[in-house]
Amino acid sequence: METVTTARFLPPNVSEEDFTAAISEFREAVGKDFVHTDEETVSQYDDAFPVTSDDEFKGSAVIWPGNTEDVQRIVQIANRYMIPLHAFSAGRNLGYGGSSPQVTGSVLLHMGKRMNRVLEINEKLAYAVVEPGVDYASLYEAVTEAGAALMIDPAELDWGSVMGNVMEHGVGYTPYADHTMWRCGMEVVLADGEVLRTGMGGMPTSEAWHLYSGGLGPSVEGLFEQSNYGICTRMGIQLMPKPEEAVSFAIHFENESDLEAIMETTLPMRIGMAPLQNAPIVRNVVFDAACVSKRSDWQEDDGPLTDESLEKMKRGLNIGYWNVYGTCYGPRWLIDNYLEIIRDAYLKIPGARFETTETLPYSEDNPASDLLKARDELNRGVPNRHSASVFEWFPDAGHFFYAPVSAPSGEDAAKQFSDTKRITDQYSKDYLAQFIIGLREMHHICLPLYDSSDPQSRDETLDMTRKLIDTGAKEGYGIYRAHNVLAKQVADTYSFNNHIQRRFNERIKDVLDPNGILNPGKADIWPARLRD
Repeated sequence: METVTTARFLPPNVSEEDFTAAISEFREAVGKDFVHTDEETVSQYDDAFPVTSDDEFKGSAVIWPGNTEDVQRIVQIANRYMIPLHAFSAGRNLGYGGSSPQVTGSVLLHMGKRMNRVLEINEKLAYAVVEPGVDYASLYEAVTEAGAALMIDPAELDWGSVMGNVMEHGVGYTPYADHTMWRCGMEVVLADGEVLRTGMGGMPTSEAWHLYSGGLGPSVEGLFEQSNYGICTRMGIQLMPKPEEAVSFAIHFENESDLEAIMETTLPMRIGMAPLQNAPIVRNVVFDAACVSKRSDWQEDDGPLTDESLEKMKRGLNIGYWNVYGTCYGPRWLIDNYLEIIRDAYLKIPGARFETTETLPYSEDNPASDLLKARDELNRGVPNRHSASVFEWFPDAGHFFYAPVSAPSGEDAAKQFSDTKRITDQYSKDYLAQFIIGLREMHHICLPLYDSSDPQSRDETLDMTRKLIDTGAKEGYGIYRAHNVLAKQVADTYSFNNHIQRRFNERIKDVLDPNGILNPGKADIWPARLRD
C-alpha cells in the first residue's frame, strides 16, 4: 500500500501541506488503493508522444474513481483545497496529449480505470449505456455476447473510449459516423458535486432518456463536449441495427492530381446518404503503406519521400496514390445497385480501379486485400487496431495531429493537400493523409510522423504544426480539436467578434466552476483565477 503523498509537481498556488491533506481526504473518500502519488504510477499518464522537452503537462497524482458518488466526493474535496482536476476516460487520445493535463500539477482522474461497465444494451430501441472506460472492443464484445442484432460505430483504434471519443467530437466510418449525433442522455457531475441528468433524464420515471436528447428548455449535452464544465459518468449511445448484408469496396487512383475529381465525385453521392451510405475515407499511399510495411522497405534516407519511393509503394502494394474505402449495406439487390452506381461514377476518373471484398478477398500475401479487410471490419462495426502499425513505420515513431475541417469540395481538398504536403516536405516529415467525408463536411486527418526520442524532431514537429495551423486558418480551415500545447493558438483562430466564442465559454466556466477546478485550460477555456 502506498502512503507517500509527496508529488513530483504541486498544483499551482497549493502548498505541500494542503496537497498532503487533500490526498489524505481523497484516499479516505475513495479508498487508499485508488489514489497514487508515486512517480512510477503517475508518470504513466504523461503524454506518450510529447513535442516539448520541458516539465509541462504533468500530473501530481492520479485517482481511480469507482462510481458517480466517488466523483462527487473528489470534486468537493478539490474545491476545498483549490486543486485542479484533469478528468479523462481512457487517456488513449494519442497525438492530442493522451491523458496529460493542461495545468502541470493537476490531480488526474482516470475515469475509465474502474468505471468500465456497459450498463445496458437495448436491442429493441437500439442503444447502449456506457461508463467512461468502455472502449470499442468492450462494447463490441458486450453487444455480441448479448446476441443483439446491433452494430457499433468504431473509431480508428479499438482501444479508444466510446464516451471519450464522443466528448472529443470523434468520428467513425459507418452510417453512424458522426458520434455526436448518436450520443443521447448523459449523467454529469458538475463542479460543485451536483449530479445532472440531461434531456429526458431530468424526469426520474422517463424511459426516453437515451432516445431523445431534447426535453424542456435548452439542450445542453453539447456544452459538455470538449469543455470543462462537468465530468460525464455515463452516456447513452445509439446503435445501428445490423444490416442484412454488407459489401465493402476500395477504389484506387493513380495520380496525386486525382484528389479534386475524387472529392467532386464523392459529394453528390454522399450528401443524400445514397449510394454512399457510410462515411467514406480517402487515404494517400503513405498512410496505407505505413499500415502494412516499414519506411525502410521503400526509402533508406530520412529526407522527404521521393516520387520514386511513392511509385514503388503503389506498385509493391498494388494500391493507388489515393485510395477510397466504403461499404454498402442492405438486401443484396440494393447493395448491387449501389455498387454499380459507385463504380461507374468513380471509373470516369482515368486509371481508376474498383475492387470489393468479393473480387479482392483477403490473402496474407496481398497487402491491398489486408487494407481492404481492415476497412471492411470497421465499416461493419468490428473494431480493430490495424492502423496502429503506423507507430512502427520507423523506430520510435510518434505522431502529432493537424486536422482541419472544411467543405468536402475538390478545391478545398486539393488546397489542403498542396499546402500540407509542401510544408511537411520542408520539415522532412512524412505526411499521412486521410480525408473522412461526412454528409456536408470533410475532416482532413493529417498525421505527421516524427522521431519521438529526438528532441530536435519534436521541436521541428511542433514548429511545423504551428505553421500548418496558421496556413490553414488563412484559408478558413479550422481545427476541431487540439493538443494542450496548441490549444491557445487554435482558439485564437476562432476570432469572430473579438473571440466571442472564447469569451462566451469563459462566462459559462465562471458560473459553473467559479473555483476553476475542472480541467482548467481545456480547449483554452480558463477559469478567472488562472486566466492570466
